[in-house]
Amino acid sequence: MDSIIAIGAAILYVLAIAMIVPGLVHQTGIRAKTVFVSATIALVFHAWLLSDLIFATYGQNLSILNVASLISFIISVVMSIAMLKTRIWFLLPVVYSFAAINLTAATFLPTSFITHLESRPEILLHMSLALFSYSTLTIGALYALQLAWLDHKLKKKNALAINPNLPPLMKVERQLFKIILIGNLLLTGTLLTGFTFVQDMFAQGKAHKGILSFIAWIIYTTLLWGHYQKGWRGKKVTWFAVAGATILTLAYFGSRFVQEVILS
Repeated sequence: MDSIIAIGAAILYVLAIAMIVPGLVHQTGIRAKTVFVSATIALVFHAWLLSDLIFATYGQNLSILNVASLISFIISVVMSIAMLKTRIWFLLPVVYSFAAINLTAATFLPTSFITHLESRPEILLHMSLALFSYSTLTIGALYALQLAWLDHKLKKKNALAINPNLPPLMKVERQLFKIILIGNLLLTGTLLTGFTFVQDMFAQGKAHKGILSFIAWIIYTTLLWGHYQKGWRGKKVTWFAVAGATILTLAYFGSRFVQEVILS
């Protein structure tokens, strides 16, 4: 049953992508409501499958693939809602592609990492903040890449840059810094709850998570300071945003990937 749900969700994500790409390539209208309906049904299937994959009678299975699928789901939900208010068509094919890939991998390549969060609400809070901060800052990295791409096309006076399906450059920049600000606040909460509730945060095998997360926090804080105090824009912003997201990815998934995939 799970495999059928996963395939159905993946097909619906691909259908949503198939309705977006022609509009970007040929500069034609994109039927937002149709894309939204397809994506919404895919997200319902995605959520249904995640509940089966994560919640077990003996605890919660937070394997690396399940967590990656959960993060893809969070990002897809946020971006699907944003679709109704702003032109993010350039990003949605990337978001939905990762959602389909991660969901399929979690279903057909199952791994296990059992936790018992029901008895530790403080750890649940910490992990929830971590998931939402990473998801938000990943969206920020996508916005930064879109900003760099639009800027490059405008400087070359490329016709794609005036595609009516693409957002104005300045609007993307304003949204980018709002997203990074929210994500950095969530990351601050993640670090504070980690220092407060995770007693062995700097034990062997775990220290890199706290250290890399703190380095990412410094990067994002520096980026926000540089933008609002020094007027940083352009390539520097893109590099900072992508670097921060990359370091967070190493912090959250690095050791787990080695343990569950390479050494399993």
